Amino acid sequence: MSSIAILNGGSRALSYFLGVVVLVLALALAMGAPEPGAILAWAARVLGGVFLGLLTILVLATLYCWQRLLDRDLRPPQRQAWHEAGLHAANGIATLALTYTLFGISLGIGELAGQSLTPDTVQEVIRGLTERFSLAFMTTVIGLPTSALLRALLSISAAWVEAKTSAKGIIPCDS
Repeated sequence: MSSIAILNGGSRALSYFLGVVVLVLALALAMGAPEPGAILAWAARVLGGVFLGLLTILVLATLYCWQRLLDRDLRPPQRQAWHEAGLHAANGIATLALTYTLFGISLGIGELAGQSLTPDTVQEVIRGLTERFSLAFMTTVIGLPTSALLRALLSISAAWVEAKTSAKGIIPCDS
C-alpha cells in the first residue's frame, strides 16, 4: 500500500469525522442546545477523556476502512478485508460503550458500598451514585447508535461497490 493512499484515506476520514462533528454541533445549537464549547465541556466531564479518545480513534479507524473500501484501485478480496476491518472497528465502539456502562455501574455500586447511609449523608451518596450512572448510561446512548450507523455505512457501501463491480462485468471474489 502506497503512502499516498494511506495519507489520502486518512485525510478523507478525518475530514468526514470533523465535518460530522461540526454538523452535529450546529444541529444541536439550532435545536436550542448550549454553545458548542459547553457541549464539549459537558462531554468531557460526563464521558471522560479516555472514553472520548478511544471513541474518536475507533470512529476514525472505521471511516478510514470505509474510505479504503471505496478505493477504485482495490481488487474485491482487498475490499472485503477493509470491509471486515471496518466492521470490527465499528463493533469495537459498541464493546467500548458497553464496557464503560458496566464500569460506571461498578463505580456507582462500589461507592455506595463504601459509605454509610444516614440522613445527613444521603444527598451526597445519591449525588455520587447519579454521577457514576450518568457516565454508564450516556456511553451506551452515544456508543451503540454510533456503532450501528457506522456498521450500516460500511455494509451498504460494500453492497453498493459489489453491485457496481458486478455491473461492469467483474466478478467479485467471495473468499
